[in-house]
Amino acid sequence: MPSTDHEMPLEFLRNRPEMAARLLESFGFDVPEHDRAEVSAAECTDIQPRDYRADGVVTFSRGDTVRMAVVVEVQRKPSTRKRYSWPVYVATVRARLECPTVLLVICEDKATAEWAAEPIPLGNPDSYLVPLVLGPDQVPVITSAEEARGMPEIAVLSALAHAEENVKTMLACMESLEMLREDTARLYYDFIISAVPATALRNWEESMGTTADKYRSEFARSYVSEGEARGEARGEARGEARGEARGKADAIIQILEDRNIEVPPDERSRILACTCEETLRSWLTRAVTATSTSQLFR
Repeated sequence: MPSTDHEMPLEFLRNRPEMAARLLESFGFDVPEHDRAEVSAAECTDIQPRDYRADGVVTFSRGDTVRMAVVVEVQRKPSTRKRYSWPVYVATVRARLECPTVLLVICEDKATAEWAAEPIPLGNPDSYLVPLVLGPDQVPVITSAEEARGMPEIAVLSALAHAEENVKTMLACMESLEMLREDTARLYYDFIISAVPATALRNWEESMGTTADKYRSEFARSYVSEGEARGEARGEARGEARGEARGKADAIIQILEDRNIEVPPDERSRILACTCEETLRSWLTRAVTATSTSQLFR
């Protein structure tokens, strides 16, 4: 089953297909003039009974003409089979859309990026498929809030790749989330907090102080609004204060579960039984960045 780390770059492309053009430009690749970018069908079916499916395909079109296609693959580790299937993806998409087609491979670590960048011999003399590979070293460094707001998805990739060395990429990324719908911003924020190196997260929190608290609080509130609605409904018979406390408790558990942090039955009961507003607020803030329930209760 695809992991979150595999799916999120594809979610970025689905939300903002024009991101593919920005990534190609980082290689010095000339993207043809176009008036729209959109996600296309990812099926790469050949004449054999086997179906091939790329992770994603983005097309750049002007009017009714598709001017270029980009086959996008997210690769988390080397795979010998991919060196045979990638040429199929490119060739079949090129034949289906009748346009120039390139292969863009997104890798989360340098070793996989180096492996993916090796030219793939196709058999004929001097015939190779050379993937365009976006590894940590190739991801643009986005430190300007203005640039980050123009393409939040690139800002997220920048923070993941560079925040450990440059905390400004993290701040620019967080500010870019203000441009997104609340549900999309919350999805991206949860991904950043769970995927960015722990040292980068600590550097951001230490550098920004109350600003980091502001971001955590803003995203915690989006969970609280949902949790309080449930808690107030449950708490009508027990009084308004108890209902609000139950709402915050529900929000804490929801944040932890959404971030794939296990909440054992005894600790779940402890959270739901708490009625102290100050304690619940503290747990709620910690839930956004905690990596375990033990950090929640420290």
